[in-house]
Amino acid sequence: MILKNKKLLIITSLLILLPIPIGLLLWNRFPEAMTIHWGFNGQPDGFASIPVAVFVPPLCMLLVHWFCIVVTSLDKGNRNRNQKIQSIVLWTIPIVCNLSCCGIYALSLGVEFSPVLWTMVPMGILFILIGNYMPKTKMNYTIGIKVAWAYTSEENWAATHRFGGKVWVIGGVLMALSGFLPNGWAVTVMITVALLATIIPIVYSWRFYKMEQAAGKDVKVSYSKIDKTILKWTAVFLAITTLFILAILFTGDLEFTLLENRFSIKADWYSDITIRYDAIEAIEYREQNVPGLRVGGFGSFRLLMGFFENEEFGTYTRYTYYDPEACIVATVRGKAVVLSGKTAAETRTLYDSLLEKIS
Repeated sequence: MILKNKKLLIITSLLILLPIPIGLLLWNRFPEAMTIHWGFNGQPDGFASIPVAVFVPPLCMLLVHWFCIVVTSLDKGNRNRNQKIQSIVLWTIPIVCNLSCCGIYALSLGVEFSPVLWTMVPMGILFILIGNYMPKTKMNYTIGIKVAWAYTSEENWAATHRFGGKVWVIGGVLMALSGFLPNGWAVTVMITVALLATIIPIVYSWRFYKMEQAAGKDVKVSYSKIDKTILKWTAVFLAITTLFILAILFTGDLEFTLLENRFSIKADWYSDITIRYDAIEAIEYREQNVPGLRVGGFGSFRLLMGFFENEEFGTYTRYTYYDPEACIVATVRGKAVVLSGKTAAETRTLYDSLLEKIS
């Protein structure tokens, strides 16, 4: 694949690096802190210096691009592959890189646009393209729905990828349309589509395998022990990674411990913090969430922790649950610290306890 597509590899690699000279031309127009990440609400919540924003994303994408190419080329099953399938492998990273960097540059320059729409529509189109060419994918160990049952026969592989292709096309259409929904709904659709597009074809492949067994067919896994080991550990790695990501996104708690002269916050997935009562200059209970953009720290569907920024406080520290019903705003040595419990009742109890301690 590498020798056969040498010119195309050079072109796509240069295209991945294209945002760097564009960033150099725009260097003096960029703010000191450039937006590099958007939160679930579509608002900026991650920032980086100009050098990091201009150089790091393209260079990382180039490494990923060549990693995918080398791994794909080493797989004998990819030889004599449909040229359109190879084109998807070659062009995916360059397109994603340029779209991402264009979004970073545009938002940093103050251009108004919807990051969610900018993300969901291209992602949906990519799903549709992959789904369209998935049925044309011959049996291999790097591209496609790589589950053990799909490798038991050529018929299973073909049927799984025909069905999986339809699932991905439908999922791609839904994902593209979700870009026009409110930000929270769009993210929900994206996660749901990604999970279903992964799980449904796997279940279909397993059912097809069972049907072949019931029909008395001699279905056997047609890959070597080395390939089987690679697939096994790949599946284990993906399963552990998926569970870890889901755990980070949807689990975690804040534990507030009030001691004699200080209180501590034990946070899952982030660093703990201790605050002395005599450092608290003022404390306030608010029956609503305190909005803000994350400029450093941790954010998920469960917790928001770290450094945030808004017009009222400037930069402030936050240890709250996601979109809390009520918040505590404490002024600690001139800086705001925003806290919350799981519910408004827990937040109120914490506020009353803190107020008693500092009084």
